[in-house]
Amino acid sequence: MNVPDAVHPLPVELESDGETRRFWPCAVETDRGLVLVDAGFAHTADQLEAGLAEAGFDLSDVHLAFLTHQDGDHVGGLAHVVSETGAVVVASERAARVVDGSEPPRGSDSGDDRYEPVAVDVALGGEATLDTRAGPARVVPTPGHTPGHVSLYFEAASFLLAGDAVTAADGELNGPDPTFTEEMDEALASVRTLSELDISRTLCYHGGFAAAGSDRMAAIVADADADIRR
Repeated sequence: MNVPDAVHPLPVELESDGETRRFWPCAVETDRGLVLVDAGFAHTADQLEAGLAEAGFDLSDVHLAFLTHQDGDHVGGLAHVVSETGAVVVASERAARVVDGSEPPRGSDSGDDRYEPVAVDVALGGEATLDTRAGPARVVPTPGHTPGHVSLYFEAASFLLAGDAVTAADGELNGPDPTFTEEMDEALASVRTLSELDISRTLCYHGGFAAAGSDRMAAIVADADADIRR
């Protein structure tokens, strides 16, 4: 997988309806330790730790947990990570209100079926930058899949950690999944924003790695615009 050397995909798997689904949290090296980008489910924490071990790290190396958004498949494992590491938690302001329990997750009218709330230490109101060994990682607001969704752009590596802003399948980059996207027009506007960056390779939380980026994203938006005009 052609990701930057300091980026370590940590795939976790879930059995659902007779099929195996794979999700792609990852860890990024910094001079202070690891940034964990998304945390998987509560019941995939052991897989996350196994992935870290395979990459030569321990869970205790995580010093910051960065969330692309508030959905349970990204945040369910966060409580375990924080309890074991004391990691600083970073999320957008909009996502933080769900992560910390102030608001229920989407599709939930009560707190009965939600993941364990975790305090967010840094709530981002817009763009920001993380210093990493893969170069500066710019936080790019990419709302649409959920309000407050963000992605991480590594300009020096022409690389994107997309979260759910785009998806992949069999190495091909695809648009946002309409089944799980709250505001499709807004999500496509976010893909347009990403298409204006210098991206040649992308890691999607759903679907994994694609050796594609800006050009393919521009095509996704163009195809969607053409469908609207028909």
